[in-house]
Amino acid sequence: MKHTKYILFLLPFFAFAQQSIETTFVNKTKINAEVIIGVDNFENFYYLKNTELVKKQKSNIISTYSNIQLGYISTVNIFNPLKINLFYKAFNTVIILDNRLSEMFKLDFNTIQPFKDITHITTGIENTIWLFNQTTQQLENYDYRANVTRIKALPIQSEVIDLTSNYNFSWLLTKDYLYSYNYVGSLLSKIKNTGFTKLIQTNGNLVLQKENQLFYLAKDTEIFLELKIPKLLIKQFFVTNETVYIYDDEFLYQYRLKIN
Repeated sequence: MKHTKYILFLLPFFAFAQQSIETTFVNKTKINAEVIIGVDNFENFYYLKNTELVKKQKSNIISTYSNIQLGYISTVNIFNPLKINLFYKAFNTVIILDNRLSEMFKLDFNTIQPFKDITHITTGIENTIWLFNQTTQQLENYDYRANVTRIKALPIQSEVIDLTSNYNFSWLLTKDYLYSYNYVGSLLSKIKNTGFTKLIQTNGNLVLQKENQLFYLAKDTEIFLELKIPKLLIKQFFVTNETVYIYDDEFLYQYRLKIN
């Protein structure tokens, strides 16, 4: 009986023992860019300057892409650096680039039937992208080579904030909930959104932003752990190989995650 009391006493301690994740400072670099996109697995660095996407390795610019007709790029996804996705929201258009930033496909959803009013896109498996169709309020998996929608998830009755993916899963952040789906569009989880405005996936885990704080959500859990980082202005952030990069509009900071 005495041992049982000790166990019950310790349970709350273990339940709340890990409330945060420690980080280690790695580097700080002066950056002159309007929008930081990220670093791919080949250590190429991507950023936006005016209407141009720039690909850089160390100090050398190796490729650029710009489309004068479409103007400013809304979002860039470099999860697959061989098939980079550019989204021009004002023109309801997606451009697929190869690793040299040469145009492979142009998807003008104003001319593709049935009409899709796109608000967010991200990478899918093979020749597909995940997109959120505002017309139907549905997450779709679209095959741009075959020009066909492979998968439609159930409609979402909430304002969509962000969308990310890897080859096996996709995550949709709305004003009310965080949804996760598998590669066939089946809903896996639905977690209350308590103020998150941005999310990045890393090896199936998520890093989310809430104001000037970052939180880690491990796969198959619903516990958000705060990242222990110094107080910084988080204009943009991204994650590559368990390293968090934070851009404060002047410097790019790198912090290595200490994940147990």
